[in-house]
Amino acid sequence: MLTLSLGACQTVAPQAPLRREVSSQALRYHVTYVREPEHALEVALELDQQEAQDFLFTQPGGVKTVWAFQDKEAPLALPVQGGSVRLPRGTHSLRYRYPLDELIRERGPGFFTGMGQGEARHLAGKSWLLRPRVASPSRRVELSLEGAEALLPWVPGPGGRYALTAEDLVNSGFHSFGGRRCQAHLPGTMLDVALLAPMRHWEDGAVCAWLKRTAEQLLTVRRTFPYPRVAVHVVPVEGVRTPNLFGMLMWSSPPSISLLVGQEARPEAMEADWAALHEMLHMIHPAFVPRTAWISEGLATYFTELARARSGRQTPERAWAELLKGFERGQEQAAGRTLKEMIEEDAPPGIYWVGAYLALRLDVELRRATQGQRGLEDVLEFLAGQGPTSTPVAYGAAVDAVAGKPLFEALWARSLPEPAFAGLEGLLEALGVTLTPGGIQLQSARDSPLRESLEAQRASGAR
Repeated sequence: MLTLSLGACQTVAPQAPLRREVSSQALRYHVTYVREPEHALEVALELDQQEAQDFLFTQPGGVKTVWAFQDKEAPLALPVQGGSVRLPRGTHSLRYRYPLDELIRERGPGFFTGMGQGEARHLAGKSWLLRPRVASPSRRVELSLEGAEALLPWVPGPGGRYALTAEDLVNSGFHSFGGRRCQAHLPGTMLDVALLAPMRHWEDGAVCAWLKRTAEQLLTVRRTFPYPRVAVHVVPVEGVRTPNLFGMLMWSSPPSISLLVGQEARPEAMEADWAALHEMLHMIHPAFVPRTAWISEGLATYFTELARARSGRQTPERAWAELLKGFERGQEQAAGRTLKEMIEEDAPPGIYWVGAYLALRLDVELRRATQGQRGLEDVLEFLAGQGPTSTPVAYGAAVDAVAGKPLFEALWARSLPEPAFAGLEGLLEALGVTLTPGGIQLQSARDSPLRESLEAQRASGAR
């Protein structure tokens, strides 16, 4: 490939990439991570077909112009409109530039559009990867990189090339270029970690050990780790002591997780933090289509406290105290509104805690229906056997399958018109959870054996 910077304004036409004969058709991306004069990604894309076709950036805004090359023709400057690019017939290759530092300077650091320190940068693939609008899983893609060690969701093959499909480019996850690397091995999985900058009070190995201890708590909910490999990006933020500022899991294949952490955070603060666990716990459930926050965020929020209790990271009393504190926040936001209204509003943090309360109710109802033998973990195992994606309808059907009788629809129909946290006091009383001036007390009650099974180190679904 001939490397030629396009310049920040992208008004100078680049030279075409060298064409080569190939034995099989594939979209071929060659990505160069450049540092001078500023950090950027320069992309050369060799097409596998030359008819007119549509390409797009899933998250538009970073690239204004794509250069198209045809045989014996001057390159065409194709404007990117609403993220879309229409390629004229006869186009055999494309060139474009994603100006990382220019965007950071103009818009400020962005979790998806670009941020980092020194020589390292982090962003989401959907911001810089131009992909076919119709992304068939049968359309082959090859991707190669130069200029920096990168961490992508996928594992490179021989020669460092990534063998993908066009479908992989739709949910392309988080990407890191440069920085530091470490790995954490757990039974059945490996965490591949990019550390964009050193932490002030932790060695790199200690960061990986912390992530390993965090990930181990998923095994208090699931029998096995959900994925054999997960890419984790740790992005330190200068001058901040807060252990975890923000995190997100993206449903690439396999998933990728990014965590914004305070670079000045002390080890004890990192150990006490819950946010990294919350993001990892999203891997215990499938990706719900359409997005259904009361299920996905509710499950992760609920199991964050139970997993920490089951693993010994906190006492059962502390777990219930955290849940009740969250339910109180949710009630304040709900202000007497119905569950239906809260779900339609779909606003954090209330939707997280509405979802966590519904998860608790379902878990208790499942254990009542099965004499304490099965719970919400078994629903997650059931869904895992059906594939990486699911729907709210399939979730309800899985609840009924685990219960051995219709359960979900009746609870759902009864709950929707009620105040969002209706029945909370009665449920806590039945479980033997009492809030006193001195804190939470766990007492013997009608359903306290069920409560104890919720808190147990190994729940039914994790046997």
